[in-house]
Amino acid sequence: MSAVTFPTSAVTAVPAAANAAALAHFAARLAFETDVSDVAADLASGVPGIVVVDSRSLESWEQGHVQGAVHLPTAEIAARAAEVVPAGATVVTYCWGPGCNGATRAALEFARLGHPVKEMLGGFEYWAREGFPVETADGVSRRPADPLTAPVSGVACAC
Repeated sequence: MSAVTFPTSAVTAVPAAANAAALAHFAARLAFETDVSDVAADLASGVPGIVVVDSRSLESWEQGHVQGAVHLPTAEIAARAAEVVPAGATVVTYCWGPGCNGATRAALEFARLGHPVKEMLGGFEYWAREGFPVETADGVSRRPADPLTAPVSGVACAC
């Protein structure tokens, strides 16, 4: 009689972390990161003490940016942060999208200066794909929500 074999799990081949480690890890991620939906909600409701910083080039900024953001390329942060970010404000950095680490580099620069800072996951790509306001010299526009990134009904995902 042969033994029955079961397939190996790709998910559990490396066991999940112990509960204490998982708590520390996920709490830390939320301390370092935010998402486009939360940023949009705070901007729309006028929550004070948040400055959204677009760290891309001038050409990228002019192509379109988060409505309400300020433009401060990473190379200029050390020299200009004091004129752009009020003392005590939490900085939220973004760049193009998830395939770009420009927002991470910008967040590092703000952290070096002692600012509380978070990186906006998804960057400008997911901001636009979720249908949030995009500003250019021609005004403000919105794209329809991409059904792969947000509910097309326009309501928040409530996650």
